[in-house]
Amino acid sequence: MLRAFAHRDFLLYWIGSIVSLMGDGIYTVALAWQVYHLSNRPSALAYVFAAWTLPQLASLLFAGALTDRFDRRRVLIVANAISGVAVGAVAVLALAGVLRLWQLWFLVAIHGVGVALFIPAAGALVPQIVPADLLVEANALRQFVRPLTLRLLGPAVGGVLVALLGSGEAFLVDALSFFVALAAIALIRARPKRRESAEPPSVAREVVEGIRFVGSQSWLWISLAATAVWLLVYVGPLEVLLPFLVRNKISHDARDLGFVFAAGGVGAMLFAYLVGQRGLPRRALVFMYGVWALSMFALATLAFATTLWAAMLSSFFIFGLLSTGEIVWQTMLQRRVPNQLLGRVASVDWFVSAGLVPISFVLTGPIAGSVGASRTVLVAGIVGGLLLTALIALRPIRAPERADETAQAAAA
Repeated sequence: MLRAFAHRDFLLYWIGSIVSLMGDGIYTVALAWQVYHLSNRPSALAYVFAAWTLPQLASLLFAGALTDRFDRRRVLIVANAISGVAVGAVAVLALAGVLRLWQLWFLVAIHGVGVALFIPAAGALVPQIVPADLLVEANALRQFVRPLTLRLLGPAVGGVLVALLGSGEAFLVDALSFFVALAAIALIRARPKRRESAEPPSVAREVVEGIRFVGSQSWLWISLAATAVWLLVYVGPLEVLLPFLVRNKISHDARDLGFVFAAGGVGAMLFAYLVGQRGLPRRALVFMYGVWALSMFALATLAFATTLWAAMLSSFFIFGLLSTGEIVWQTMLQRRVPNQLLGRVASVDWFVSAGLVPISFVLTGPIAGSVGASRTVLVAGIVGGLLLTALIALRPIRAPERADETAQAAAA
């Protein structure tokens, strides 16, 4: 799995990811604790997340076209700068003691635009900086560092920072992490986009090309449509109610929320290592939906957690299995999609699959307030797991990967 480090640009990319994701892990704890300090209702955090995701969706298709039109390294630099400024403003307001929920809505929306630029560019850059035969290893390393920082070290440090210093200091550390990551990415060799014609097509036309490609691939559009429904069921209950349940059923100490997220990081690291060592099975999509279904059933167990260790165990399997499926999905996109379309396809992927996520956030608060947070998590886990299990019966999902598809996308 470590062979990808032999490529200098990937190593710089990986270092930038470590720093940025470390800050994101700190942000995860700081944001949840800050919002529930301002208003201890699930709907409060749900609306903040909705304000964060809506601008992402509105910007994603445009961001994908920019990713395929310009040097992807420069797109990542701009994305980190936008997010760093937005989170830095949150830090200043929190440190001054004047932060309000409406200000968070506005600033996380700006942060969301930065994320929208980052998502397609980050995935599309990888095939340009590592050989095709190392994509599984490179994606395993990406998923290994993601839980290590976002779910393990970041939340653990974030919980300590919030407990000892306060949310403002934690937001400040996250803001600084974006600019450190920006510096690492700036050291990657430029890869400007080459075009055969003097006059490039319009951005709208490039977006349509990406959409048409997705529509021509049954395995792809079926997966995106199914994932949209799955994320509607899953994202709100996990992101909103996991911090709520820990804070209100287990502990009022921010460090314990950090430990729960950190346990998920350990699980994701372990599973990423195993996938990186063993590679993917021939029916990779079946494997992907299988592990995601198990992750949803693990989410259901969170409803019964009343102790810290039980919540940490649920988190271990939730995020570990989610990470495994993400490695498979990123590798399948990079293998089966021509590189010149990869940014646009990645943006369509996120646009369609995450299209219902704001609704998930908006619905989670009222539903949890009506039937209870634990029952909401339980039903969401069971329904999501059954949905993903049913997908395995579909023929395009069960079809094994063909060598000619891999070779064609790599050559393109």
